[in-house]
Order: sequence, then structure tokens, then C-alpha cells
Amino acid sequence: VQLVESGGGLVQAGGSLRLSCTPSGTTFSINYMGWYRQAPGKQRELVARIAIDDGSTDYAASVKGRFTISRDNAENTMYLQMNSLKSEDTAVYYCYAGPLISRQGTQVTVSS
Repeated sequence: VQLVESGGGLVQAGGSLRLSCTPSGTTFSINYMGWYRQAPGKQRELVARIAIDDGSTDYAASVKGRFTISRDNAENTMYLQMNSLKSEDTAVYYCYAGPLISRQGTQVTVSS
């Protein structure tokens, strides 16, 4: 199973980006999907997660009210809508599904 991400890029502060993540290969039973991020010189941070059974969500305090995590069950794709982006949101974003974390990540750069 691989996690395929897309949607990163360069955006000005105050702008928006949407990340997507789709598992490819054999599906397996998981409880949560979500997103981590890691900025240079900083520890990895859990940004948001969504429960597979009831769709409940959790957010890091730093992104609450600006980011929205969602999942399209029909397309088996997870999204992270990021609005009002700040320079401190600059990081590599990794999606995860259960115990599996993507290897590549997608770069998000917010210019001030």
C-alpha cells in the first residue's frame, strides 16, 4: 500500500491550498487518517486527523479554524483544505493512514 499525495506548492500569506491523499494498493482496516507536517529544524507535528468510522476530526491548536480535513469515501481520498496560510505553516506535509505514513510528503511554502 502506498499513500499518494498532491497539492503542495508556493502561496502567499493569506492564501489557500488543498492537499489530497489517496491510498493505492490493497486496502486495510484503519481507524484514522490524517496529516503530519515537519518544518526544518522542528519536530514532526500532527496537524489534523479524521476518524474513519464517524468522520470526527481533531486539529492542532495552531491550525484550528483555518484548516479543514475531510474524506471522500467514494473516491477513497482524504483532503486538507488550508486557508489563511501563514509563514509558519511552511513545512513538508505527510499524510498517514493507520500505521502507514507517506514517504515523500508534499512541500508547502508560504511566503510573507
